[in-house]
Amino acid sequence: MEALSRNFFLYLSKNKSLNKMAKRYGLKFGASKVVGGIDFDRTVPVIKKLNEMGLCTTVDHLGEFVNSIDETHERTAQEIHTIQTIAKENLDSQTSVKLTSLGLDIDYNLVFENMRSILNEAQKYGIFVTIDMEDETRCQATLDIFKGLKAEFDNVGTVIQSYLYRSREDIDDLKTLLPNLRLVKGAYKESADVAHQEKKDVDENLKQMIKDHLNNGNYTAVATHDDQIINFTKQFAEENNISRDLFEFQMLYGMRAQTQRELVKQGYKMRVYVPYGNDWYGYFMRRLAERPANVAFVAKGLFKS
Repeated sequence: MEALSRNFFLYLSKNKSLNKMAKRYGLKFGASKVVGGIDFDRTVPVIKKLNEMGLCTTVDHLGEFVNSIDETHERTAQEIHTIQTIAKENLDSQTSVKLTSLGLDIDYNLVFENMRSILNEAQKYGIFVTIDMEDETRCQATLDIFKGLKAEFDNVGTVIQSYLYRSREDIDDLKTLLPNLRLVKGAYKESADVAHQEKKDVDENLKQMIKDHLNNGNYTAVATHDDQIINFTKQFAEENNISRDLFEFQMLYGMRAQTQRELVKQGYKMRVYVPYGNDWYGYFMRRLAERPANVAFVAKGLFKS
């Protein structure tokens, strides 16, 4: 039943007709609880409120799988506007980008140049940019682009997903770059040929990835709502005298708000992932599909204070 529910919401996330309808009706059906606003300017007050509570953020302009060169340039310009607004409003925020929104499925040089424009602007203001990881078929291309950009820029990181078999090898391969990595479980549906299918295996792989990356001495963002993983990270860092300056926790906007504030009180850096934009439908459906509790999980996250 859980697998059917997950597959159902993942199926809905790819429905173009429903996505088109969702854009027309705006942030409805609870999406406003997990999406900051339909554009970045209307998301700024959300970020300021989070900053006032001691929470830093990373923002993500929703939308992916762009197939128009002109649209990739528009998305690049919008991302640059976001970076300029972060600086102008003095927000404690980074930004996250999906390469498929910048031309990954069109042309390697196109997405590379769009990313270079974004990173040049972010570098002016000391703003860090994370390249989000998408499905497994785009994993290697994403890492290749990250490596190329890391040779030019210090203000760029990426994401490694623990449900993929390859992930610990990827961390080992990247370690000489001294990368800032966000470590996550992963939210896409992948086959048993490339990904762990059991939660316990995904969890165990994430723990090993956290150990590997921290032992390499590289900055680690542990992105999870799982108390078991949070407590594991705290204990490992304490037992191995790892400074709290070397890692942070990350959670989604609208989820586990009380836990987020508690981590700040305990002296940990806590970063909230705040998505924005009118292309919210696919993101919202994946949040419903992401964990076995699907809808119940979202409901608890929304109303837990």
